[in-house]
Amino acid sequence: MAVVDVHRFAESITCHAWSPDLSMVALCPNSTEVHIYKSLSQDHWERLHVLQKHDQIVSGIDWSSKSNKIVTVSHDRNSYVWSLEGAEWVPTLVILRLNRAALCVQWSPKENKFAVGSGAKTVCICYYEQENNWWVSKLIRKRHESSVTSVAWHPNNVLLATTSTDGKCRVFSTFIKGVDTKDSKAGSPAETKFGEQILQLDLSYSWAFGVKWSPSGNTLAYVGHSSMIYFVDDVGPSPLAQSVAFRDLPLRDVLFISEKMVIGVGYDSNPMVFAADDTGIWSFIRYIGEKKAASSGSSYSSQFSEAFGKFYGSQSKSTTANDASDSRGGVHDNSITSIVPLGKGGSPKVMRFSTSGLDGKIAIWDLENMQQELGNQF
Repeated sequence: MAVVDVHRFAESITCHAWSPDLSMVALCPNSTEVHIYKSLSQDHWERLHVLQKHDQIVSGIDWSSKSNKIVTVSHDRNSYVWSLEGAEWVPTLVILRLNRAALCVQWSPKENKFAVGSGAKTVCICYYEQENNWWVSKLIRKRHESSVTSVAWHPNNVLLATTSTDGKCRVFSTFIKGVDTKDSKAGSPAETKFGEQILQLDLSYSWAFGVKWSPSGNTLAYVGHSSMIYFVDDVGPSPLAQSVAFRDLPLRDVLFISEKMVIGVGYDSNPMVFAADDTGIWSFIRYIGEKKAASSGSSYSSQFSEAFGKFYGSQSKSTTANDASDSRGGVHDNSITSIVPLGKGGSPKVMRFSTSGLDGKIAIWDLENMQQELGNQF
């Protein structure tokens, strides 16, 4: 079993993030507050702080690993950067200039910027102005046709990938003069203008979520609401794209644990492993924590019966579907909403990660003892 620790913090968790030393976790219990817990032992967590500033549900949290600052966004259209001063967390308002909810947030690799996706079809790139001593934002407008559901920074700190409920994945330049430094290499992202669209992918015919870059930045992965996951190599003018369909419920978020392996989490409440073979072809491998590997020889009729029972079945049939999930591990009892790496940013391999979901649990997973099961791709 890959699970190290599981703890239920609330009735439901919207999002979570870890402190730089991994001793504390910040989470939103599906409310206007952010709770910060400290681990006293494997089975005991103490609530140290409650961050209260937002007026509506907090939809995104990210905790910077270098500057120890927390950024939060909410459906109230606001963002705050929280700094620890003494024993208290002090908020600083970020002017986003949004007329719809803020949905997601992520610090850039150098932590001199952060990106906010919103329901206003807009992405806000926020940075600190030393002269005026405040956080300001520049907007990427008129590029998305619907809400921006997730954002992901390229390791170069300039390129930003987004997904949207218009079904598209896009890559933009976020180069800001005075904040980013120019690369002397010809054709570098610094030669592009702020907000310039580098790439648009029309692979999904449904809502798109959970975009992530591989550790090298050479591969992009994101998921569609139609139980599909998409992989894009050689991001640029001539990208190489692959689509992998699976028979279970849709994914909500993904994480590269190595250059050739991805963990996907979502509505099936159980992490799924996808990997690329030696020829670069991606496929579904297995569930993490399952007692028995997923059978590839299931008949079409049994798959149809399982799907029919999930969506249209009676209470007894629904229980059978849950039992099937339990046989694969059953750590989470409801949809998994986020997956967060535990370790140093930029590492070529992620050995530990955490997941949170609508069941109010945060689970910590360790892949140290699963390397043989995961294969050479890991």
